[in-house]
Amino acid sequence: MTLAAPEAGKGAAAAPPPARDPMSPTPWRVCRAFRETDDTFTLELIPEPGREVRPFAAGQFNMLYLPGIGEVPISISGDPAYPHTLVHTTRAVGAVTKKMAAIRRGDSVGVRGPFGTAWPVESSEGSDVVFVAGGIGLAPLRPALTQLLSRRERYGRVVLLYGARTPEDILFRKTLREWRADFDLEIHVTVDRATRDWRGNVGVVTSLIPRVPFEPGHTVAMICGPEVMIRYTVMELERRGVGPDRIHVSLERNMKCAVGFCGHCQLGPHFVCKDGPVFPYEKVAALLNQREV
Repeated sequence: MTLAAPEAGKGAAAAPPPARDPMSPTPWRVCRAFRETDDTFTLELIPEPGREVRPFAAGQFNMLYLPGIGEVPISISGDPAYPHTLVHTTRAVGAVTKKMAAIRRGDSVGVRGPFGTAWPVESSEGSDVVFVAGGIGLAPLRPALTQLLSRRERYGRVVLLYGARTPEDILFRKTLREWRADFDLEIHVTVDRATRDWRGNVGVVTSLIPRVPFEPGHTVAMICGPEVMIRYTVMELERRGVGPDRIHVSLERNMKCAVGFCGHCQLGPHFVCKDGPVFPYEKVAALLNQREV
Protein backbone atom coordinates (compact mmCIF):
# COMPACT_ATOMS: atom_id res chain seq x y z
CA MET A 1 0.00 0.00 0.00
CA THR A 2 1.29 3.42 -0.92
CA LEU A 3 0.78 6.24 1.59
CA ALA A 4 -0.07 9.66 0.25
CA ALA A 5 2.12 12.49 1.39
CA PRO A 6 0.43 14.76 3.96
CA GLU A 7 -0.87 18.02 2.54
CA ALA A 8 0.68 21.30 3.59
CA GLY A 9 -1.29 22.96 6.35
CA LYS A 10 -2.71 19.64 7.63
CA GLY A 11 -0.14 18.67 10.23
CA ALA A 12 2.74 18.16 7.87
CA ALA A 13 6.14 19.26 9.13
CA ALA A 14 7.64 22.00 6.99
CA ALA A 15 10.60 20.85 4.96
CA PRO A 16 13.82 22.53 6.05
CA PRO A 17 15.12 25.08 3.56
CA PRO A 18 17.95 23.81 1.38
CA ALA A 19 21.40 24.55 2.72
CA ARG A 20 22.96 27.57 1.10
CA ASP A 21 25.86 26.69 -1.19
CA PRO A 22 28.82 28.81 0.00
CA MET A 23 30.35 28.56 -3.48
CA SER A 24 27.33 30.04 -5.32
CA PRO A 25 27.30 33.85 -5.67
CA THR A 26 24.11 35.82 -5.18
CA PRO A 27 23.47 38.80 -7.47
CA TRP A 28 23.52 42.25 -5.85
CA ARG A 29 22.95 45.55 -7.64
CA VAL A 30 25.34 48.50 -7.56
CA CYS A 31 23.54 51.53 -6.10
CA ARG A 32 26.65 53.74 -5.83
CA ALA A 33 30.15 53.52 -7.26
CA PHE A 34 32.76 56.19 -6.71
CA ARG A 35 36.47 56.87 -6.44
CA GLU A 36 38.05 57.42 -3.05
CA THR A 37 41.52 58.18 -4.46
CA ASP A 38 43.25 57.78 -7.82
CA ASP A 39 43.56 54.00 -7.38
CA THR A 40 40.93 53.20 -4.74
CA PHE A 41 37.16 52.95 -5.18
CA THR A 42 34.02 52.10 -3.21
CA LEU A 43 31.03 50.02 -4.30
CA GLU A 44 27.71 50.15 -2.45
CA LEU A 45 25.49 47.16 -3.22
CA ILE A 46 21.82 46.40 -2.54
CA PRO A 47 20.16 42.98 -2.91
CA GLU A 48 18.03 42.03 -5.85
CA PRO A 49 14.32 41.90 -4.87
CA GLY A 50 13.46 38.81 -2.86
CA ARG A 51 17.06 37.84 -2.22
CA GLU A 52 18.27 36.72 1.20
CA VAL A 53 20.24 39.25 3.21
CA ARG A 54 22.66 37.85 5.76
CA PRO A 55 24.00 39.92 8.67
CA PHE A 56 27.74 40.48 8.85
CA ALA A 57 30.17 41.26 11.63
CA ALA A 58 32.86 43.93 11.61
CA GLY A 59 36.00 42.36 10.17
CA GLN A 60 34.35 39.84 7.85
CA PHE A 61 34.75 39.78 4.07
CA ASN A 62 32.81 38.85 0.94
CA MET A 63 33.87 37.29 -2.33
CA LEU A 64 32.83 39.61 -5.17
CA TYR A 65 32.35 38.04 -8.61
CA LEU A 66 32.24 39.45 -12.15
CA PRO A 67 31.04 36.89 -14.73
CA GLY A 68 33.76 36.01 -17.20
CA ILE A 69 36.39 37.91 -15.21
CA GLY A 70 36.74 36.26 -11.81
CA GLU A 71 36.24 36.95 -8.13
CA VAL A 72 38.21 38.56 -5.32
CA PRO A 73 37.95 38.71 -1.52
CA ILE A 74 37.16 42.21 -0.24
CA SER A 75 36.49 43.18 3.36
CA ILE A 76 33.15 44.74 4.15
CA SER A 77 33.69 48.40 5.01
CA GLY A 78 30.09 49.38 5.78
CA ASP A 79 28.01 49.54 8.95
CA PRO A 80 27.07 46.13 10.44
CA ALA A 81 23.79 47.69 11.62
CA TYR A 82 22.69 48.02 7.97
CA PRO A 83 23.33 44.67 6.24
CA HIS A 84 20.94 45.55 3.39
CA THR A 85 23.68 47.80 2.01
CA LEU A 86 27.03 46.17 1.43
CA VAL A 87 29.95 48.57 1.18
CA HIS A 88 33.31 47.46 -0.21
CA THR A 89 36.37 49.66 -0.61
CA THR A 90 39.41 48.33 -2.42
CA ARG A 91 42.32 49.26 -4.63
CA ALA A 92 42.27 48.63 -8.39
CA VAL A 93 45.40 46.50 -8.68
CA GLY A 94 44.48 43.30 -10.57
CA ALA A 95 42.35 42.16 -13.49
CA VAL A 96 39.17 41.77 -11.44
CA THR A 97 39.40 44.92 -9.34
CA LYS A 98 40.35 47.02 -12.37
CA LYS A 99 37.15 45.86 -14.09
CA MET A 100 35.17 46.50 -10.90
CA ALA A 101 36.50 50.04 -10.76
CA ALA A 102 34.78 50.65 -14.11
CA ILE A 103 31.30 49.37 -13.24
CA ARG A 104 28.48 51.81 -12.62
CA ARG A 105 25.17 52.19 -10.83
CA GLY A 106 22.71 49.51 -11.88
CA ASP A 107 25.35 46.92 -12.77
CA SER A 108 25.23 43.50 -11.12
CA VAL A 109 27.92 41.91 -8.94
CA GLY A 110 27.92 38.38 -7.56
CA VAL A 111 28.41 38.12 -3.80
CA ARG A 112 29.46 35.14 -1.70
CA GLY A 113 29.62 35.57 2.04
CA PRO A 114 30.03 36.91 4.57
CA PHE A 115 33.04 34.85 5.64
CA GLY A 116 35.64 34.93 8.36
CA THR A 117 36.17 36.10 11.90
CA ALA A 118 35.38 39.47 13.44
CA TRP A 119 37.04 42.26 15.41
CA PRO A 120 36.52 41.94 19.19
CA VAL A 121 34.30 45.02 19.47
CA GLU A 122 31.93 43.73 22.14
CA SER A 123 34.58 42.01 24.26
CA SER A 124 36.57 45.27 24.31
CA GLU A 125 33.90 47.13 26.28
CA GLY A 126 35.36 48.83 29.33
CA SER A 127 38.82 49.11 27.76
CA ASP A 128 40.74 51.81 25.95
CA VAL A 129 40.81 50.89 22.25
CA VAL A 130 43.57 51.78 19.78
CA PHE A 131 42.98 51.26 16.05
CA VAL A 132 46.07 51.29 13.81
CA ALA A 133 45.54 51.35 10.04
CA GLY A 134 47.99 51.46 7.17
CA GLY A 135 46.77 52.53 3.71
CA ILE A 136 43.79 50.50 2.52
CA GLY A 137 43.78 48.84 5.98
CA LEU A 138 41.43 51.56 7.18
CA ALA A 139 38.59 49.99 5.18
CA PRO A 140 38.41 46.69 7.13
CA LEU A 141 38.64 48.65 10.40
CA ARG A 142 35.85 51.11 9.58
CA PRO A 143 32.96 48.74 10.51
CA ALA A 144 34.54 48.14 13.93
CA LEU A 145 34.95 51.88 14.50
CA THR A 146 31.38 52.52 13.37
CA GLN A 147 30.01 49.85 15.69
CA LEU A 148 32.10 51.07 18.63
CA LEU A 149 31.09 54.71 18.15
CA SER A 150 27.41 53.74 18.13
CA ARG A 151 27.90 52.72 21.79
CA ARG A 152 30.73 55.10 22.62
CA GLU A 153 29.87 55.34 26.33
CA ARG A 154 30.89 51.70 26.90
CA TYR A 155 34.59 52.32 26.16
CA GLY A 156 37.44 54.33 27.60
CA ARG A 157 39.76 56.31 25.36
CA VAL A 158 39.39 55.53 21.66
CA VAL A 159 42.29 56.37 19.35
CA LEU A 160 42.69 55.95 15.59
CA LEU A 161 46.22 56.05 14.16
CA TYR A 162 46.20 56.11 10.37
CA GLY A 163 49.10 56.15 7.93
CA ALA A 164 48.84 56.82 4.19
CA ARG A 165 51.41 57.16 1.43
CA THR A 166 50.58 60.80 0.63
CA PRO A 167 47.81 63.25 1.61
CA GLU A 168 46.05 62.39 -1.66
CA ASP A 169 45.84 58.72 -0.57
CA ILE A 170 43.89 59.38 2.64
CA LEU A 171 40.62 57.42 2.65
CA PHE A 172 37.20 58.42 3.99
CA ARG A 173 38.07 62.08 4.50
CA LYS A 174 34.47 63.12 5.16
CA THR A 175 33.96 60.27 7.64
CA LEU A 176 37.17 61.14 9.48
CA ARG A 177 36.02 64.76 9.83
CA GLU A 178 32.63 63.66 11.14
CA TRP A 179 34.15 61.24 13.65
CA ARG A 180 36.51 63.91 14.92
CA ALA A 181 33.70 66.46 15.29
CA ASP A 182 30.87 64.31 16.60
CA PHE A 183 32.50 61.72 18.85
CA ASP A 184 35.07 61.49 21.60
CA LEU A 185 37.56 59.95 19.18
CA GLU A 186 41.20 60.94 18.97
CA ILE A 187 42.49 60.73 15.38
CA HIS A 188 46.12 61.02 14.30
CA VAL A 189 46.99 60.84 10.61
CA THR A 190 50.46 60.64 9.14
CA VAL A 191 51.80 60.35 5.59
CA ASP A 192 54.99 58.82 4.25
CA ARG A 193 55.55 61.76 1.91
CA ALA A 194 54.11 65.26 2.27
CA THR A 195 52.82 67.05 -0.81
CA ARG A 196 51.31 70.45 -1.50
CA ASP A 197 50.13 72.21 1.65
CA TRP A 198 50.14 69.23 4.02
CA ARG A 199 50.81 70.46 7.56
CA GLY A 200 50.26 67.22 9.47
CA ASN A 201 52.53 64.42 10.60
CA VAL A 202 55.11 62.95 8.23
CA GLY A 203 56.51 59.48 8.93
CA VAL A 204 55.43 55.91 9.40
CA VAL A 205 52.30 55.21 11.44
CA THR A 206 54.29 53.47 14.19
CA SER A 207 55.94 56.81 15.03
CA LEU A 208 52.58 57.99 16.40
CA ILE A 209 52.28 55.27 19.05
CA PRO A 210 54.62 56.79 21.69
CA ARG A 211 52.71 60.10 21.56
CA VAL A 212 49.10 59.11 22.16
CA PRO A 213 47.48 58.70 25.59
CA PHE A 214 46.02 55.35 26.57
CA GLU A 215 46.29 53.01 29.55
CA PRO A 216 48.46 50.12 28.26
CA GLY A 217 47.27 47.59 30.82
CA HIS A 218 43.66 48.19 29.86
CA THR A 219 44.01 48.69 26.11
CA VAL A 220 42.82 46.54 23.21
CA ALA A 221 44.56 47.16 19.88
CA MET A 222 43.18 46.34 16.42
CA ILE A 223 45.60 46.54 13.49
CA CYS A 224 45.19 46.26 9.74
CA GLY A 225 47.74 47.00 7.05
CA PRO A 226 50.78 45.46 5.34
CA GLU A 227 52.35 42.65 7.36
CA VAL A 228 55.63 44.51 7.85
CA MET A 229 53.64 47.42 9.31
CA ILE A 230 51.77 45.01 11.58
CA ARG A 231 55.00 43.58 12.97
CA TYR A 232 56.49 46.98 13.79
CA THR A 233 53.19 48.24 15.19
CA VAL A 234 53.02 45.29 17.58
CA MET A 235 56.62 45.96 18.67
CA GLU A 236 55.77 49.59 19.50
CA LEU A 237 52.58 48.65 21.34
CA GLU A 238 54.45 46.06 23.40
CA ARG A 239 57.07 48.71 24.26
CA ARG A 240 54.20 50.81 25.60
CA GLY A 241 53.08 47.86 27.72
CA VAL A 242 50.15 46.49 25.71
CA GLY A 243 50.09 42.71 26.16
CA PRO A 244 50.16 40.50 23.05
CA ASP A 245 46.97 38.85 24.29
CA ARG A 246 45.18 42.20 23.81
CA ILE A 247 46.34 42.78 20.23
CA HIS A 248 44.31 41.66 17.20
CA VAL A 249 45.38 41.78 13.55
CA SER A 250 43.73 41.28 10.15
CA LEU A 251 45.66 39.23 7.58
CA GLU A 252 44.04 39.38 4.18
CA ARG A 253 46.59 37.33 2.29
CA ASN A 254 46.11 34.99 -0.69
CA MET A 255 42.42 34.15 -0.13
CA LYS A 256 40.77 32.34 -3.06
CA CYS A 257 37.87 30.06 -2.13
CA ALA A 258 36.85 31.59 1.26
CA VAL A 259 35.94 28.21 2.77
CA GLY A 260 39.30 26.50 3.33
CA PHE A 261 39.08 24.10 0.37
CA CYS A 262 41.88 25.27 -1.89
CA GLY A 263 44.61 25.84 0.70
CA HIS A 264 45.85 28.91 -1.14
CA CYS A 265 45.75 31.10 1.99
CA GLN A 266 47.28 28.58 4.38
CA LEU A 267 49.42 30.17 7.08
CA GLY A 268 51.10 27.39 9.02
CA PRO A 269 48.23 25.36 10.53
CA HIS A 270 45.68 28.10 9.80
CA PHE A 271 43.57 29.06 6.80
CA VAL A 272 43.24 32.84 6.68
CA CYS A 273 39.80 32.68 5.03
CA LYS A 274 38.34 30.32 7.63
CA ASP A 275 40.34 30.91 10.82
CA GLY A 276 40.76 34.63 10.10
CA PRO A 277 41.14 37.14 8.63
CA VAL A 278 41.05 38.63 12.15
CA PHE A 279 43.42 36.78 14.49
CA PRO A 280 44.54 37.30 18.07
CA TYR A 281 48.16 38.28 17.54
CA GLU A 282 49.39 35.56 19.91
CA LYS A 283 47.94 32.95 17.55
CA VAL A 284 50.00 34.04 14.53
CA ALA A 285 52.99 35.88 16.03
CA ALA A 286 55.52 33.11 15.42
CA LEU A 287 54.30 32.59 11.85
CA LEU A 288 54.46 36.27 10.91
CA ASN A 289 58.07 36.43 12.01
CA GLN A 290 59.14 33.49 9.82
CA ARG A 291 60.27 34.05 6.25
CA GLU A 292 58.37 32.33 3.42
CA VAL A 293 55.37 31.39 5.57
